[in-house]
Amino acid sequence: MQHEHPAVVLCLSANGIGVVRSLRRKGISVYAYDIKERYQLGRTRHAVCGICPHPTYNQEELLTFLIRLGESLGKKAVLYAASDDFVYFISKFRESLSGLYSFLLPDHTLIEAVLDKRLTYELARKHNIPCPKTYIINHEDQLESLSNELTFPCILKPVFSDDYRKRLNKKAIIIEKAETLQQEYRIYRQYGELLIQELIPGNEDQLYGVGAFFDEKMNLIGLFTSKKLQQFPPYFGSASLMLSTREETSTELGIAFLEELQFKGFGKLEFKKDPRDGVMKFLEINARTWLSHSLSTACGVNICYLYYLSMTGQDPQPITNQKEGIKWVYLVRDFLSFRQKEKNGEMTFWEWIKNLSGKREYALFTWDDPMPFFRITFNHLYNAWKSRREQRKRTGKR
Repeated sequence: MQHEHPAVVLCLSANGIGVVRSLRRKGISVYAYDIKERYQLGRTRHAVCGICPHPTYNQEELLTFLIRLGESLGKKAVLYAASDDFVYFISKFRESLSGLYSFLLPDHTLIEAVLDKRLTYELARKHNIPCPKTYIINHEDQLESLSNELTFPCILKPVFSDDYRKRLNKKAIIIEKAETLQQEYRIYRQYGELLIQELIPGNEDQLYGVGAFFDEKMNLIGLFTSKKLQQFPPYFGSASLMLSTREETSTELGIAFLEELQFKGFGKLEFKKDPRDGVMKFLEINARTWLSHSLSTACGVNICYLYYLSMTGQDPQPITNQKEGIKWVYLVRDFLSFRQKEKNGEMTFWEWIKNLSGKREYALFTWDDPMPFFRITFNHLYNAWKSRREQRKRTGKR
């Protein structure tokens, strides 16, 4: 295999760090960039790292930055986006970037649809994909009439989840009863647009992920499936503990949905099995590498490398089988989730340790590149301590 083309990775979160490592260990030259805050935490010795303009607030500056970078590299670089804001930026400026970078995304209308949860659920219903009942809120006046239709508890969910989580670090807000719906809506609406969704009961281990890479001709080149064991924040959040496993119903449903959509490039879907009727229900879709994708590499499906080979015209052989039973852990996030569950009387220390047992792949820690782990771990612990201190001040507790 030929590796003369460099790779450029945008976003130095755990997701982006995983992309960098998977490519560098194949001997590929990697350049990685992010805004200042994430760069300071996630810079890694496996890439030439730097600060770039913000993909949402400084788009013209970022475009100029990437054009100059591409011109300086000598060879056409393979471009990766490890966060939604970078995905949208690349999609929006795909014509300007395509001369200097190789990348593959679905049509821009699909990118907009997967980033806007209202459009996402319209797509699912159009293609007869089972999903939770979802209510679009255009005016606050709708809430009173909706209260008679809703089953409580239900959830408030951000329309644009990536931006919302940066503001509030919440993926969903549980509404326990009709009497609090309007009040809770007013509180959380200030952080971004919201929709209301049916709450599917069941634990986190009923959440299944289907990750895939389709090439330009919609050939399935890489496939990896897993299930969540724990999330951060608990109950509604991103994975902190994952297990490599094949679940056929979600796999068949997810691949068929991606094929119908002509979803080229990376696609990651999440489903939850509803214990009330046994139906696997669609929750979300992303057009990028996903947080726990390094687990796929540990299980024999290096989906980032397959993408590189495809983007450089090397026609990789599809890999759709995986090792099962390997866990992926984002240790500091999993610890913080455990602490919250312990506080709620839902998990003991020994139960948490048991969950971590077995063969593991770590989200951040490696012996040859330990510093991102220490910087990001300290940042999470500091933010958790600061949040508890502020809460104690508000409540008057010591």
